[in-house]
Amino acid sequence: MANTKRRRRSRKNREYLQSFLFFCSSILSIAGLLIYLWVYTEIDETVINIETQKQVAFELRNTIDELEIEISKLSRGDRISYVARTELGMIPAKPETIMIYVGQKDIALLND
Repeated sequence: MANTKRRRRSRKNREYLQSFLFFCSSILSIAGLLIYLWVYTEIDETVINIETQKQVAFELRNTIDELEIEISKLSRGDRISYVARTELGMIPAKPETIMIYVGQKDIALLND
């Protein structure tokens, strides 16, 4: 019969193994916490950037609305004629009448 001998690990080997396992678990825990903090910081910066972009977009929308209101004020007919008369020294044009004489031959051509 084969006599199987079980070798007992020495106390020193067990202490080395336990120390190594503790060291590895400590390093992994610290690395995990560092990665967590890095990801959290990146997410926080991204959220801040998004909020900043939303604020800029809101301000730009307000500026566009104000400019459209200003354009509508400046493009009114009475405003244009006032500026033309006072600032540019323009005078209103006199209306013209155009008369077209149609002869009898032209009327006959139209009736045919």
